[in-house]
Amino acid sequence: MKLALAQMRMAETMDENLCEALRLIQMAGKQGADLILFPEIQLSPFFPQYAGRDAAAYLLREDDARVRMLCEACRKAKLWASPNFYLEYEGKRYDTSLLIDRGGRIVGRQKMVHIAQCPCFYEQDYYCPSEEGFSVFDTELGRIGIVVCFDRHYPESIRTEALRGADLILIPTANTSDEPAELFQWEIRIQAFQNSVFAAMCNRVGPEGGVTFSGESLVAGPNGELLALAGHDKELLLCEFSLPQAREIRAQRPYTQLRRPELYA
Repeated sequence: MKLALAQMRMAETMDENLCEALRLIQMAGKQGADLILFPEIQLSPFFPQYAGRDAAAYLLREDDARVRMLCEACRKAKLWASPNFYLEYEGKRYDTSLLIDRGGRIVGRQKMVHIAQCPCFYEQDYYCPSEEGFSVFDTELGRIGIVVCFDRHYPESIRTEALRGADLILIPTANTSDEPAELFQWEIRIQAFQNSVFAAMCNRVGPEGGVTFSGESLVAGPNGELLALAGHDKELLLCEFSLPQAREIRAQRPYTQLRRPELYA
């Protein structure tokens, strides 16, 4: 499959970011991508860097016209997409990634499970934690899981999706230049290796308020290899790989099958 990572430099308005996302979907489709992954909270400035503000202006529902426009763009470009939004369900607000198929239908959703609360990431002021846990989605491309940003720091997140048969883990994120980029790269590579999965992390880029997002979106393979790495500016990063290879390697190197959970804390 060919995966596109839309490393975006966010504008101030949702409409500008929407136009850029639509352009990137069209570009990815023209370059033969099967799926495009977007960064965390892709239509808005990164409001969680501020404690306790009113972010209602950035809140969407799945039937919002902007979500529908992205779905229609996927249908026209004939590719899958995983966008990430600030979404409301039944009166609660979540950091949520959707999975949209090449027909423009929403076929999956993954809400953030672990919610950070620290300087520049006051996320508990805005997001509720998921009540559903982690999901893996059967698609024509393979079995796909999504781990939203902060969740990747908990090894149980990617491990749970791997145990449920994921071949590819998609990770929308918002990593800043003050955070350890090399460590984050190794974090994804090591978890890809330990779980015999492909893992792709897509970041924002550029200054926003008091933070600067570092880019360096990446794709890691099931042997822990670095398959693709973006720079520090906006970029559509393309990476082609054989998704069934994850299952083949998992069978040859059965780390997950040899677990002894009865002995773990």
